[in-house]
Amino acid sequence: MKLFKKILIANRGEIALRVIRACHELEIETAIVYSDIDRNTLPVRLADEAICIGPAAARQSYLNIPAIISAAEITDAEAVHPGYGFLAENPHFVEACDASQITFIGPSAENIRSGGDKSMARQIMIKNKIPVVPGSEEPVLNEDEAMKVSRSIGFPVIFKASAGGGGKGMRVVESERDLSRLYHMAQKEALAAFGNGDLYIEKYVHDMRHIEVQILADNEGAMVHLGERDCSIQRRHQKLIEEAPFIFADAKFRKKVGDLAIKAAKAFKYRNAGTIEFILDKTDNSIYFMEINTRIQVEHPVTEMITGVDIIKEQIKIAAGLPLSLKQQGIKFTGHSIECRVNAEDPENFIPSPGKVTLFVPPGGQGVRTDSAAYSGWTVPAHYDSLIAKVIVHGTDRSDALVKMKRALNEFIIDGIKSTIPFFLKILDDSDFKKGDINTHFLERINKKV
Repeated sequence: MKLFKKILIANRGEIALRVIRACHELEIETAIVYSDIDRNTLPVRLADEAICIGPAAARQSYLNIPAIISAAEITDAEAVHPGYGFLAENPHFVEACDASQITFIGPSAENIRSGGDKSMARQIMIKNKIPVVPGSEEPVLNEDEAMKVSRSIGFPVIFKASAGGGGKGMRVVESERDLSRLYHMAQKEALAAFGNGDLYIEKYVHDMRHIEVQILADNEGAMVHLGERDCSIQRRHQKLIEEAPFIFADAKFRKKVGDLAIKAAKAFKYRNAGTIEFILDKTDNSIYFMEINTRIQVEHPVTEMITGVDIIKEQIKIAAGLPLSLKQQGIKFTGHSIECRVNAEDPENFIPSPGKVTLFVPPGGQGVRTDSAAYSGWTVPAHYDSLIAKVIVHGTDRSDALVKMKRALNEFIIDGIKSTIPFFLKILDDSDFKKGDINTHFLERINKKV
């Protein structure tokens, strides 16, 4: 079976450029959609074709399904790569592609639907005897039911939006007196973000690490995992620093969490690239399923750096119907990789800092990779996510990777706007971070030291 002749990229920024590069290395032509404010971006310049599909507002451009399908038809694209965000986890978009006989490069609509419904995903895991954090098996219907469930599992608990992720619709409830207020806040935020205010409840694990496993699965059900990532450094449930592998993992741990990930993916009948996310309770090292991400993730480069596997190329090959060429026993893990997400934000308060980049000089050197679509003279728009670059390093071990990351960030020149580089340098100098003594509350801890 042959690969596609042309692929449409339905995204922007660094992930669009990342997909274009993978396509060109596979000798596949590329087309890209863009909003009018993105006319002068690198992905638009480097794609073989580009079509403006609307104004800056995402709902009129990057979320406009009919416009994107039309762009694919006009350019004779055989497939669409959604990147991450926007329509990447929208089952209606997958169905629209299917109806137009355009291949969606990603999982099935059913995968996305069942994975996106966090409550349904929990039920699938429970049915398949995969450990989940104690909580409600179905969405709670009202505040009274939320109180009953929370009392039964014990405070603290966390409310989560059934229909989404990314920290939206999440609230930690420490005691009964906070429940009513936080229930309605989480419900309102979930409804605004996902059009669905359903919430489910989990026992909240205070001292936890966020561990996730990258998987690949072909259309015949063959699956492999590419090891685990530690994504515990977060702000408001948004990941900021990712590492691979988990620094305290040994062969026994990797097999355990990898086998759980494969078992979970098989329970979903999953296809293409995805990520199984787990909570690691540091008090007793218990591992619980948290969710499945049905897309390529921002942090996929750290896995690529330690395995040598190009995950985007694998996505494309699988979508084209090719069998998975990788075997689990053939996947080797080498060294340590770290990624920092550099945002156009004030490092003191994380307020977005859009504007013109007067000078942009990314770091380089052995073991340093910068994924970015920014350049000198480009204007960071206020309409989209503030991510402007991902700095990824690879070292022989974690200590070597930390030295490389500090060197790379100190080399990085971004003038004209504020960036979060000083914030990352502060973390890299922290003694607990250097030791690997971190959890998802690490930023609260580091702020208390100042």
